[in-house]
Amino acid sequence: MTKARTLADFNTTSIDPALLDSTGTIPSALLAGVGGGVTEADQWRLTSSLVGSATPITSGWARSTNAGYSKLGTGLTNSSGIFSFPSTGIYIIYAQMSVQFNEEDTDSIMSIATTTNNSSYYAQTTTREADKNTDGRRHSMSCMAVFDVTDVSTHKFRIDAQSVANTNVVAGDSGETITGFTVFRLADT
Repeated sequence: MTKARTLADFNTTSIDPALLDSTGTIPSALLAGVGGGVTEADQWRLTSSLVGSATPITSGWARSTNAGYSKLGTGLTNSSGIFSFPSTGIYIIYAQMSVQFNEEDTDSIMSIATTTNNSSYYAQTTTREADKNTDGRRHSMSCMAVFDVTDVSTHKFRIDAQSVANTNVVAGDSGETITGFTVFRLADT
């Protein structure tokens, strides 16, 4: 009968010395595939406001530059509002948008749209905000998607802004993330 192993059984004395490198640690090649936490984190913002709808928001995107910000890993790439991932894996995409309503009885919609064939985009998650007043009130909305990226050449996403009124303003700012998104790679696919 085999004894169940406990955490105390797994110390440096129970590791075959042949597996260790010259410094006495396990080489990273032997740890490939072992979960090591988040390996990618990136944040982008809309740097200038836009009026009306944009499906997708094609311009005005920039990586965050605030003090203390640093992307983790390689980071995303952007081509006219289409964002590509640096590696396969399971990702969380969290998007936020601030909208100023300038017409009566209107609404705005934000979507995270994804593709798995580099062609057809579908709103994976959507949020909607409405206002019946015309006093220029601002509303914030957010949504989140989990996306399994199995091929970096075909699995991409975009942020869509749709407005019932052509005068609604999606707020952008180059100094802070008012409208933008944050992406985390959680695990291997």
